[in-house]
Amino acid sequence: MLTKEYRICMPLTVDEYKIGQLYMISKHSREQSGGGEGVEVIRNEPCTDHKHGAGQITEKRIFLNSKLPTWMSKFVPMAFYITETAWNFYPYTITEYSCSFLPRFNVRIETHFENDNGCSENVFGDDPTPKNSVCFLDILSDPIPDKHYKKSEDLRHWVSKKTGRGPLVDDWRNSTTPIMCSYKRVTCTFEVYGFQGRTEDFIHRNIRDILLVGHRQAVAWIDEWHGMTIEQVREYERKQQEETNCQIKSEISTDPAPPKRPSYTRSISVTDESSLKKMGVKTEDMLDSSSSPSSVKSPLRLNSTPE
Repeated sequence: MLTKEYRICMPLTVDEYKIGQLYMISKHSREQSGGGEGVEVIRNEPCTDHKHGAGQITEKRIFLNSKLPTWMSKFVPMAFYITETAWNFYPYTITEYSCSFLPRFNVRIETHFENDNGCSENVFGDDPTPKNSVCFLDILSDPIPDKHYKKSEDLRHWVSKKTGRGPLVDDWRNSTTPIMCSYKRVTCTFEVYGFQGRTEDFIHRNIRDILLVGHRQAVAWIDEWHGMTIEQVREYERKQQEETNCQIKSEISTDPAPPKRPSYTRSISVTDESSLKKMGVKTEDMLDSSSSPSSVKSPLRLNSTPE
């Protein structure tokens, strides 16, 4: 089990990000869907909790075969997906990832949003995360995979027409207002001897990249979502989910292909009449004993395939 706490700041308020997060997740999921991969939403509905009150629960299937390393893809089926279940009690959320094919795999992410620059030491209200397990992620300067880079999302060049914010500059976390921080405590477990350490490191590297890309996009797309109401962003979310689900279902078949029948044949010898009748052979078509030079009928040889 490997636990880390990630802290990602943004030039937003917590109230603003409630809309921005929903918009970003929906648009990002839509963009990443295609070629038999992406995010299929199974359910998205209100829920309640005795401690956190009213919230929203979502369940998704994330298809990501091509994103697996070569050594791991050898052990998983072609239509491989991870189930994501999230409970959103903003500004506190819990997200869990599991996989039926890998029963000892589990990722749990607790998130708390605060209007600060990442300086709070115990936002989760229990044992503080050890200092050496706290990672600050900078949406301005930390590197992301080349395939995810877009100049329009580079915050060194970003300027918001609606809010007048941007671009970000070095040391922006200590000089920019408004500012908020997304605190994420991530625990991943993969209890398989020989693969545990390598797999848990792989998961955390990918989570880091996902967090950086997603939070950069939430800021870069601010002019698309700023000013939307919660009802408007939920409607946008619903439309994006419908389109994504239709695309995923048309590209991925979860039903296994029927087994192919063997191409070879074998021969069986049958001589008694009762067996031939059971197999559907008309015995009157066989040679009569009177026309046979021998009193013993020659066996009828049939071709069959093994069932």
